[in-house]
Amino acid sequence: MEEIINKLRSLGFTEYESKVFISILQGKLMSASEVADNAGIRRTDVYNILKSFVEKGYINEIETNTILNYEMIDPDIVFDKIQRNIKLQKENELSTLEKTFKDLKPLYQTKQNDKSKIINVELIRGYNKHREVKLIELLKKANKEILFMVRPEIYLSDEIDNFAKEFYKKGGVIKSIYEYGDDYKILKIDKWVKATGNEFIKILKKYEKSGEQIKISKEQVPNITIIDGEIVFTNISDRSLPRHTEADIIIRNKNYAESMKIVFNTFWKSGYSIKDFENIKK
Repeated sequence: MEEIINKLRSLGFTEYESKVFISILQGKLMSASEVADNAGIRRTDVYNILKSFVEKGYINEIETNTILNYEMIDPDIVFDKIQRNIKLQKENELSTLEKTFKDLKPLYQTKQNDKSKIINVELIRGYNKHREVKLIELLKKANKEILFMVRPEIYLSDEIDNFAKEFYKKGGVIKSIYEYGDDYKILKIDKWVKATGNEFIKILKKYEKSGEQIKISKEQVPNITIIDGEIVFTNISDRSLPRHTEADIIIRNKNYAESMKIVFNTFWKSGYSIKDFENIKK
């Protein structure tokens, strides 16, 4: 019985409400005192609960010549009422959340102190999706050039996202060096699975057709993104260590970014075009 009470409490019932609910569910045409005795609680604590259950449509109140009796409405009907109430409550909460954040969003970073203007190095620790959001924010602010050096262990999609399409339209250049490996993941029927060599090449061809310039490296490359020759986003990871020890570093320094472009161009020169790489693999 304790387990059922806990389940009712998880639905929003209080402990006393749960006990009264179960008591009436088990009985038939019960007086308030009988409900109290069966539930093991004081009669004075029962009256308000019974009144509330009547108003919510969980139980019927039946008037006789002497006292009021109570009985549970068909459990399937009660289930439907509670289910609809939960859905309505969640919809209201989500609506409130949406409206609240619609008002909050314009306030984002509207007050920046002088300290925020001089930060040129950020360290983001841990493994979580919000690190990816940080990179996406940087990419959306790019104006002319994005240089990727990509190691395995990342997820590839065969869909060309809207950001890339818009970036190409305004004359932006995306150049990527992909380290060849077997740890890339691709989306198949709503599930991420390991990509075969042929699938890896097929996706890169689609990227290239959309406008991305691509080279494939058989050497190990660092996970680095260089944005407009001014910002460097670096991922630091070690497969021998737990994922929560990973970190990203964002460096806003033009001289450093230019140095990393030299590293990028070195790998670019030694890398293979997709066509040349396919011929080597044959």
